[in-house]
Amino acid sequence: MLTTKRYEYLSIDKIGVHPTIGNHRQLTQSKISHLEKDILRNGLLEPLVVWERQSGEYYLVGGFHRMEAIKAIRRQNPGYFDRIDVRIVAGDPDEIRALNLKLNADRVDTKITDYFETVIYLNNANWPTDRIAEFLDKSSGWIDEILKFAPMINQQLREKLESGEISWNRAKEIIQKTMKAPVGSEKSVLDEEIAKGQQKALKLVTYKTVISHFSKIKTQHPEKVYNLHINDLYSFTKVLKGKEYDDHDIGRVKSHFPELINN
Repeated sequence: MLTTKRYEYLSIDKIGVHPTIGNHRQLTQSKISHLEKDILRNGLLEPLVVWERQSGEYYLVGGFHRMEAIKAIRRQNPGYFDRIDVRIVAGDPDEIRALNLKLNADRVDTKITDYFETVIYLNNANWPTDRIAEFLDKSSGWIDEILKFAPMINQQLREKLESGEISWNRAKEIIQKTMKAPVGSEKSVLDEEIAKGQQKALKLVTYKTVISHFSKIKTQHPEKVYNLHINDLYSFTKVLKGKEYDDHDIGRVKSHFPELINN
């Protein structure tokens, strides 16, 4: 069972890198440089996450950009950050790798492609869909969609998903059209659909509708309180924008504001 064992002020030299646990997003030098300045000015505000595999044996699980920034600081300032704040976790190898993947994916700028490896890995490790969904704070339907469509997404389509040129809904539509294509024409249909790019998305709600709705609530129920998770707000903004939302985002909005989305 994945647990936090303790927080500790640990010698940086004791923290290693496990061969199967690494940073699954390419390290960005500009981000490292920014963190280097920030850590020098403000200190390490958030502990690194390390796995204690055996007593006294530690491996980095989360915080790879910050670790590189600290290493850069130490090269210029010997003696700085000889010890750092860490959160020490315990769990079996599958759980630790899952946490590593989750920490890499669980960022504000996360794209759905960042979850592909995590979801497929956990599925191959025989995690039930509902367990994966709970672990990643997603719906089971969202997980099922990744398991269904992600293995069929080629490199070209993946790159367009990552760049934002094509939404997840549009990518699913492309895959479905490809699967329904006559035998032997799959590749040409796929290329044609990718070339079309992002088609106009269905805008479920408008700013005017939202303002009108909340103005009415403010007048009729001035003491009304909403309890929202940050992911609820993030999903709401994507649906309101009318781009890059998926069924999971729609579900979150419906759960809090069902009257805004009737279909």
